[in-house]
Amino acid sequence: MKRFLALLLCLIFICTPLTVCASANNNESRTLGMFDSWNVKSSEIHPEIRTVGNIIRIIMPNFTVGFFKIANLFLDNIGLPDLTRGINREEIYIPREDGSQLRLCVYSPKEAKENVPGLLWIHGGGYGLGCPEQDFSFIQSFIDASGCVIVAPDYTNSPTAPYPAALDDCYSALLWLKENGKDYGMNDSQIFVGGNSAGGGLCAAVTLKARDTGDVNIAFQMPLYPMIDDRMITESSQNNDAPIWNTKSNEIAWELYLSDAYRTDNVSKYAAPARETDYSDLPPTLTYVGTIEPFTDETIEYVNNLEAAGVEVHFKTFEGCFHGFDLLSYSTPAKQARQFLIDGFKYAVENYTAEQEKTSVH
Repeated sequence: MKRFLALLLCLIFICTPLTVCASANNNESRTLGMFDSWNVKSSEIHPEIRTVGNIIRIIMPNFTVGFFKIANLFLDNIGLPDLTRGINREEIYIPREDGSQLRLCVYSPKEAKENVPGLLWIHGGGYGLGCPEQDFSFIQSFIDASGCVIVAPDYTNSPTAPYPAALDDCYSALLWLKENGKDYGMNDSQIFVGGNSAGGGLCAAVTLKARDTGDVNIAFQMPLYPMIDDRMITESSQNNDAPIWNTKSNEIAWELYLSDAYRTDNVSKYAAPARETDYSDLPPTLTYVGTIEPFTDETIEYVNNLEAAGVEVHFKTFEGCFHGFDLLSYSTPAKQARQFLIDGFKYAVENYTAEQEKTSVH
């Protein structure tokens, strides 16, 4: 029964926007006029995802602390099913310093391959909710494209414990991948890190920490539309009421994640990577972002800082797209974004390596 309920909820999260879009397209002209008072107008949203976006704004104007807690209660007690197909999945538990256990989902091809990349993939959810299973489509795509091994940590969400709990979990998962990836055919000179939204922020943070400590030489990172700036000082992050994720949701999520450090200068660059000032020696990077979401400007600034430091960057913006648009798989922008991602990932597999040091300083 738990598995059935989890599958049902997962399908609702993933498929409802598609159903809504199919049923509402005929009413688009009426929908267009519903949000003239909003800062992000209906006319600014890409036509293929406009109706879905506006309906989401009606149903859930913004995330709340209560929603984060309810979602985590569900995930902790029921969870989401594994919807990947034709690949191996293991659950491995590794100890935390406090004696509790961190769950790692390890994905690999059914037919083991040699000399493949190892990818640490970090799910999103505003640092406050989510689990590895929600990103089955990303995981499936990367393994289908390369036969890689993927480690996806079920990191601590912020209502349970604020920063640095999530970062510590993700970094432990990275170290586990470095030490154990060879058992899955991993080429240890091709350790990649990726994630979307808050997972993109954690990707950037993990990569910064690995550079600074020398524990792991990361060959490539993919922080997709990353959540990296708690200060919310960019134009796109202010008074933004776009669908899925907006200024109000962002404020609530950062306060949960940073706790007493929120709205202070006592915030580590590993908590909010946009606070970094030295972008040298970071690995080649791929990212993309929609043009109407809160993270648009901070993503562009992050890319500019990387390029100014001589880092090779693959970057694309998608006009009229809100946060998480690439999950609306029926739409042209989502298809283009996923193709850009997979093409860039394949390019990285063929071109980027970073040899590991013989001894770790960790």
